[in-house]
Amino acid sequence: MIPLITIEGATASGKTAFAIALAQLLQTGIISADSRQVYRYLDIGTAKPSREELSAISHHLIGIIDPDQNYSAGRFVKDATPIINELHNQSKIPIVCGGTGLYIRALLHGLFELDIDTCRIKQDLIRRLEHEPLEMLYSELLTIDPVFAAQISPNDRQRIIRGLEVWGATGVPLSLHWRRQQEKETYRCFRILIEPGRKQLYDRINARVTQMVKQGLVDEMRTLIDRGFDTRSPGLNTLGYKELMPFFRDSVPLETCLDLIRQHTRNYAKRQLTWYRKANFHLTLTSPEFTLSDVTAALRSFFNV
Repeated sequence: MIPLITIEGATASGKTAFAIALAQLLQTGIISADSRQVYRYLDIGTAKPSREELSAISHHLIGIIDPDQNYSAGRFVKDATPIINELHNQSKIPIVCGGTGLYIRALLHGLFELDIDTCRIKQDLIRRLEHEPLEMLYSELLTIDPVFAAQISPNDRQRIIRGLEVWGATGVPLSLHWRRQQEKETYRCFRILIEPGRKQLYDRINARVTQMVKQGLVDEMRTLIDRGFDTRSPGLNTLGYKELMPFFRDSVPLETCLDLIRQHTRNYAKRQLTWYRKANFHLTLTSPEFTLSDVTAALRSFFNV
């Protein structure tokens, strides 16, 4: 099996700095597992690595599509797999770093795919949203598949539809399909979780938003609007960007929008922490202040090197 390291954790937990330090020590590359850093032009609001960080170590799957395009866990697996293989062929242990838990789960355990046509069911669900609020469909999903519903946002239209689509087609909850699916054994994976205390994490989130504004977040959003993108674009329908649209469209005070970014990011981090509680990790770091020697000792023991 191919050796692999994942570095996971909630937004603003310190994953990027840790991944770069470890990648430099191991002389390997980093594959981003972030569903928003895949977008071009979305640099500040997605907390992409800086130019200096990108030049310090090779990064993959950052800035590869435009904001009006869709990206998925399935595409992530297809994109990440050849990069992992290439690094492995160079006798390097690839590092996958990011906070999109679904992407990493899909990489490690595979994706459930229906072998029947569900287009009509999906279209019926989309039509329902023309006269029903999304919260009604989410409530329905909570009833039929509480496990899956707890792992996603009540505002995640795409995944809510997917959960109801699978149920409508098979009569079996998506979470049960996942449990039944035999786990892939392609990788021998050492999973690292960075999990600061809740207060420390929230303080880091609040400070990050302030720093993003200083770095030019508002100008970045203005440039995206000038390029013709808006919240109908998948890339901009995300934290840090959609909350700014009222500032440009409706003259809502900037600080009001920034407070929403802080609040929504804290809410997102809380959901991420809930996701991680259901996963198994080989090493959990309770602070972004880390000692590499302790980590490498654990890695050597795990990989027998």
